[in-house]
Amino acid sequence: MRRLATAAACALLLATAAGCMGDRPDALRIGAVYPLSGSQGPGGVSEYRGVRTAVELVNRHGGVDGRRVALVPVNVPGAAAVPAAVSDLRSRGVRIVLGSYGSTISVPAARLTAASGMLFWENGAVGEPGMDSAVRGAHERGRLAFRVAPTGMTLGRAAIDFVTGRYAALRHISPSRMRVAVAYVDDVYGRSVARGALARLHRSGVPVAGRFPYDPRRLSPRLLALQIRRSGANVVFAAAYLRDGVALRRALVAEHVRLLTAIGTSSSYCMPAFGRALGREAVGLFASDKPDAWSLPPSALAPEARAALREGRELYERRYGGYMDAPALAGFAGAWALLHDVLPRARGTDPAAVARAARRIDLPVGSLPNGSGLRFGPGTGGMDNRRARSVIWEWIAPRHRVIVWPPRFATHSVRVLEPMP
Repeated sequence: MRRLATAAACALLLATAAGCMGDRPDALRIGAVYPLSGSQGPGGVSEYRGVRTAVELVNRHGGVDGRRVALVPVNVPGAAAVPAAVSDLRSRGVRIVLGSYGSTISVPAARLTAASGMLFWENGAVGEPGMDSAVRGAHERGRLAFRVAPTGMTLGRAAIDFVTGRYAALRHISPSRMRVAVAYVDDVYGRSVARGALARLHRSGVPVAGRFPYDPRRLSPRLLALQIRRSGANVVFAAAYLRDGVALRRALVAEHVRLLTAIGTSSSYCMPAFGRALGREAVGLFASDKPDAWSLPPSALAPEARAALREGRELYERRYGGYMDAPALAGFAGAWALLHDVLPRARGTDPAAVARAARRIDLPVGSLPNGSGLRFGPGTGGMDNRRARSVIWEWIAPRHRVIVWPPRFATHSVRVLEPMP
């Protein structure tokens, strides 16, 4: 029944999107590949709704150079569905594709769209695409793939910088006394985030108690918790998905693994569902991730971005009956950047022309509705936004998290709350 309900909700979402986007003959057709069902469905739906909100807002303000934008969504529950989705969009004349929430989807989507001469615009996934040499050589070294969101390495570095910098100073602890266990899901997302964390640990000289990659399908949370305890770690850095992140946290508490602190990244520690599942067991933990629409102080945004966020947030909440969470804001801000800032600067809508406009753009931090700026530079598989910004969340009470770092985006001061037990 649950699977049928998910499929029905997905079908309704796609049907509603098709009806509301008004695909007229002169419309600018833009594809959207998102997991609207499956294990990544909840986050994928949120991010897609953010994209759809940006499209609707742009259309309200006259479209792109007078052309209405028509969103063409395709449900992509996992990596195996990407080839058919890209082929479908290409057959329908779509040349620009938005996506994709999940790193495991982003990687093949970036590769296959580039191979087809289509431009791929990643709004939320943080894992580096790593396009193969044939694609890079054929398409300006992968320069038809753009990522607006911070990379996984960025999130990993930010997490370690915060723990060994601000948090250590508040605890009056020398970073050299920290022993960090790095536990991560062994896929493109987890490896990307872990690389950033490990690189920062090695650079700063903070001891690494151990590396603990795992397959979430075969995870034994208790065994992993015992391995972390035996390593002598007093800090845990985790790059996990929601289910395994919750399970590992519970196991660490059950096995009485004493920690100074623990910090995770996107797809688990930052998510409201993480706090709902763990209650008191989440208190004192930190997360390195993107902000949501209600967490940003207005002073962090430029006036135009502030106005766009206010209007987009009102539209989103009126249409969906809930607040714009971090995935939704990432989708909204990323799509807004493309439609409002890049496409009007391009000489036409050919992917190569749009890519040239994207590479030339230079917007300071605070110019996008999520607090980021926009300036692209070469990444591992395309072009990464050098002005993408992330934040540090802290769980300060059951089901309650706030932004505590960096100062520009912080709404609360860091509370030194030792995690259970």
